[in-house]
Amino acid sequence: MILCIVGPTAVGKTKLSVELAKIYNGEVINADAMQVYKGLDIGTAKVTPKEKQGIPHHLFDIKEVWEDYSVFDYQKDARDKIQKILNKNKVPILVGGTGYYLKAALYDYVFPIEDKQLETYDDLTDDEIYKKIMSYETGIVTAKNNRKRNIRLLQKLEAGFSTFTTDFRLLYDDVIFIGLTADRNILYDRINRRLDNMAIDLIDEVKPYYMKNIKTKALMNGIGYKELYPFFANEQSLRSCVEKIKQNSRNYAKRQYTWFQNQMDISWFDVCYDNFSKTIDEVGMFIEEYMRSK
Repeated sequence: MILCIVGPTAVGKTKLSVELAKIYNGEVINADAMQVYKGLDIGTAKVTPKEKQGIPHHLFDIKEVWEDYSVFDYQKDARDKIQKILNKNKVPILVGGTGYYLKAALYDYVFPIEDKQLETYDDLTDDEIYKKIMSYETGIVTAKNNRKRNIRLLQKLEAGFSTFTTDFRLLYDDVIFIGLTADRNILYDRINRRLDNMAIDLIDEVKPYYMKNIKTKALMNGIGYKELYPFFANEQSLRSCVEKIKQNSRNYAKRQYTWFQNQMDISWFDVCYDNFSKTIDEVGMFIEEYMRSK
């Protein structure tokens, strides 16, 4: 059995993944494009050592912010971790909001990188190529001015992910897709309050990168980082920068909902924040019923 926990930012995926890992003897695999990077902890709401509760977590903090890491790299790494966990007779639990990472890892998709007839995009500017890439999924991290890499990335995306639907075969038996959802107003309030509570820590996290003039693709594309650079440059107020982070986070949550609802066969559960144990029990009963039916 493989569990896959999806949903928008701030909905409660991390907490559920740890609780299910304790119940089903599982290990957690990151499926968030930003949480692979070391040092990007506050802005990504990365799971803390305390929150892990002794559960093994994989593919967190595996890259420096200046290193390249793509969906193609993740496919190889995630499949390797899944197999190693299965070999120990434990349950892999993939958790995150980057949909393309999950699909690349779990479905029998092979990126057609050797096709010599791929589009060259000679008629597009660097900015136009970048915008095309971003239209696929905001979890993709790349720099605008790296034309050669971006052309190759867009070639792969348009050759493959444009038709990457649920028609592709799952590579593994008994993959259970669990989606967490909440009333939009409640979710947006959680996003806003989370930003308010972590604003000071986030400033401390981002400032060293700004002071060293580090503007890698991870920092410039990750929500919560690029928005603070104008504050440090005395170009915008802290309030306006934080509000921009909130807005971008809410917009990202909308896109995540749309993507998951259109791309995967997911069983959705409304989160009970007043009594999260109720949500855990509901998901647990669903898993048990699913396994009995097999």
